[in-house]
Amino acid sequence: MPLQQNRRFKYAILSIAVSLVVLGLKAWAYFLTHSTALRSDAVESIVNVLGACFAFGAIMIAARPPDDNHPYGHGKIEFFAATFEGALVTLASVYILLESGLALLRGPHLRELDLGLAVSSLAGVLNGVLGLVLVRVGKSTRSKAIEADGHHIISDFWTSVGIILGLLLVRLTGWSVLDPLMGILVSLVLMRTGYKILKEASGALLDEEDPELLKEILEVANRWPIREICGLHRLRAMRAGAFVHVDVHLIVPEYFDVREAHRHVHRFSDTLLAETQRHGEWHTHFEPCRRRYCSECPMSECPIRVLPFVARRELTIAQAIDANETIPDPVPPT
Repeated sequence: MPLQQNRRFKYAILSIAVSLVVLGLKAWAYFLTHSTALRSDAVESIVNVLGACFAFGAIMIAARPPDDNHPYGHGKIEFFAATFEGALVTLASVYILLESGLALLRGPHLRELDLGLAVSSLAGVLNGVLGLVLVRVGKSTRSKAIEADGHHIISDFWTSVGIILGLLLVRLTGWSVLDPLMGILVSLVLMRTGYKILKEASGALLDEEDPELLKEILEVANRWPIREICGLHRLRAMRAGAFVHVDVHLIVPEYFDVREAHRHVHRFSDTLLAETQRHGEWHTHFEPCRRRYCSECPMSECPIRVLPFVARRELTIAQAIDANETIPDPVPPT
């Protein structure tokens, strides 16, 4: 985990540095052209810089170990960072919409489009490369703050592409009214981006189930790496930054004593954390098999078996999270 944390720090600093360069280029392009669309692009870059700074601060806080006041760690601060960035994007989109509307009423006055387009194109290329890198690093290090920053910057890249194409049309046709219209289009795209970031981040803050994490866990669990575990249900999983919390009920042979059952349950959870390459903790509750799992249990030495072993069952996510799926009436001994 220290290596992953160092990568988060390094790329968060890279995001701030490149965002500042891009902001400078876009501001220059606006002052050269007085384009409403390019001003909109520059405003979004201000949001990029603020979001990158907030993401860096969140990553520093998330790296702190659990303490008395935060026994589950500080990882959720990354979701606050993503929420903050989503709110900034939404506010910027409203500002751009208002300014573009006013420019449309006043009438645009453009100048030096050629040099302005060249500068804006350079800024767009830098943004596109940075966004792709941040999304990849955010996913590989499981940093929601970096990933959200990357998605926002990629959306900024595509809006820059749209603005440049629109201004090229202005250059070719002389229809300067296309400039504020492109600003309005940019604001609508940003509203959609801000909504998506806010929706995902707020869901994580409210401890929504994480389908991707559940899928990873089940891919390993369905290989049943510990033969002494007969089945599982009531699986719950959530992320707090890069830290995961998993709750699950595990089924063990009913003839095990408490110490033996406890040992195999811990082996199972440790194996799943290792094979999914996750850092976190498991809260497990173990239950006796009640002879219901004989056909799915490979424990040939079982002294109370009532049915022969047939095959392990491959659980779906719906079966794994169901609280009642594996709580049948016990099979009476024969």
